[in-house]
Amino acid sequence: MFSGIVEELGRVKNISRRAKLILLEVETDEISYDVKIGDSISVNGACLTVVGNKNRVLSFEMMPETTRITNLGSLSICDKVNLERSLKVGDRISGHFVLGHIDCLGSIRKKGYVNSNLSFEINVPNEFMYFIVPKGSVAVDGISLTVARKKSSSFEVYIIPHTIKNTTLGLKGPSDRVNIEFDILLKKQNPAL
Repeated sequence: MFSGIVEELGRVKNISRRAKLILLEVETDEISYDVKIGDSISVNGACLTVVGNKNRVLSFEMMPETTRITNLGSLSICDKVNLERSLKVGDRISGHFVLGHIDCLGSIRKKGYVNSNLSFEINVPNEFMYFIVPKGSVAVDGISLTVARKKSSSFEVYIIPHTIKNTTLGLKGPSDRVNIEFDILLKKQNPAL
């Protein structure tokens, strides 16, 4: 479990195939120092298991399903990714509860400024709009954000300068795809899930 507070921007060092798995290697600056094999790390919001940690490079094996339903399948060498270590019992929850299980891919429809604040309008499939609640939480590429506005097939979020500087959102623009995880508390209220 995570909180949606990105700890570090990692850089994709290598992507290769191992039988039916994809091996993702991510170079880090800080978080790899206390990470061990088997730990869970949120990579752009997707919970991945560490299978290697050498010289500040974390390795993850991804199933084809992971690369199909997330934006991890479209990563290239040198791309930046949001990284967060899993929570420990007793940690402060600064964002909201994020499981690292991506619900769908969203697409950035608009990037602009509202009252000098960066804003994104993000389209999601209609069947997921039930989970969008104004002033509710949503994880976008693993970043805990507050929904500012709900529209018919999209939602809007505002991004503070700190988040722009310390996450991949500052690098994103219209038509970029982002991993979306809806608030687990809202999902619990829907009997269809």
